Amino acid sequence: MKLKTPYKNIYQILGQNRWIVLASIIGSVITSVVSILVVIKLHKETLRNAFVVSQEGQVIPLKIAKERTNLKVEALAHLARFHRCFYQLSASNYKEQIAKALWLGDTSVDEVYQQKKAEGVYNRLLQYALVQKVTEIHTEVDLDTKPFKFQTQVRFEIKRGTVTDHYKLITTGKLLRIERNFPHNPHGLLITEFYENSLQKLAN
Repeated sequence: MKLKTPYKNIYQILGQNRWIVLASIIGSVITSVVSILVVIKLHKETLRNAFVVSQEGQVIPLKIAKERTNLKVEALAHLARFHRCFYQLSASNYKEQIAKALWLGDTSVDEVYQQKKAEGVYNRLLQYALVQKVTEIHTEVDLDTKPFKFQTQVRFEIKRGTVTDHYKLITTGKLLRIERNFPHNPHGLLITEFYENSLQKLAN
């Protein structure tokens, strides 16, 4: 007659533990192999996608390329905003427009403004109720130089009652990166060495 005991057979317990350990080892090995394969795959994809080739044939890290693309977009937006504020004027809004434009440039922009003011540009705007509207802006920016050089062609029209005159203006300058200032200077760029190169009246 066998005695009943609350304890299981020691060999049975050791057998169960052996299978548990073996299953854990196999699971760990499978997990490690899968992890290594995933890392290798990600590494290959990173090497394949981490660089881009520029139009000049230069290999550029993807992150730098994205930053460069974003910078160009912001530079063009900044210059478009400035030229619309500085040259799209009417008797009712010119003070507000000029104030917005002055946030986007340094003293060189203020000097051009003061010169126009001395020449009576804004007085004529008020006296004859002129409306000056920007119709087209085309800008080229050189991101290979610091500060970034730019040249902008602005086409605008001046309405005097039923008469409309059309003009083409070429401006140049440089762009500096500064801290963003919302809402006055959201792109974090500052126009320096601003200059009006030429102004041409176009045939209607």
